[in-house]
Amino acid sequence: MVSTELSTREGDGHVVVMLRGELDVTQAASVAASLAVVAASGCDVIVDLEGLEYIDSSGMAALASARQHARRAGFDLLLAAPQQRVLRMLTLTRLIDVFTVHACVDEAAGIARPAHVAIAAAASSPVMPAMTPPAPCGLLAAGDTA
Repeated sequence: MVSTELSTREGDGHVVVMLRGELDVTQAASVAASLAVVAASGCDVIVDLEGLEYIDSSGMAALASARQHARRAGFDLLLAAPQQRVLRMLTLTRLIDVFTVHACVDEAAGIARPAHVAIAAAASSPVMPAMTPPAPCGLLAAGDTA
C-alpha cells in the first residue's frame, strides 16, 4: 500500500504543502484535516503536487475543501507542478476551472504574494496597482522549443 506524505514549509506570506505518493480514499480524510489546519493559518497555501503520482476523487475533494477553508479565511489555495495523471484528473473533474494551477511553486509564490498586496492597495485606492509577472520556471509547455 502506497501512502501519502505531507510536509510543509513557510515562505514569504505563504505556506507550501508538499504532497508525495498517492492520495486516495484511504488517506484523503487525514490529508483534508491537515490541509484545513494549514488553510486556517492566515496566509496563502501553495500545494506542491510534483511528487503526487496519483489522486482519486476523494483526494480532489480534500483539495477542494481546503480551498474553501482558505477562501473563508480571506486567502487562497493554489496548486503547483501537477504531474500528467493529476492534471488529467483535475481536467476530468473540471476542478481545473476552480483552482489556479501553476507550472511550479516559484510561479505560484510569485502570484500569491502580489495578489494580497494588490488587494490591500485596492482597498485603500481606487486604482489597482500593476502587478509584475512571475519569473518563468524554466519548464516548456507542449509545443515549445528550447
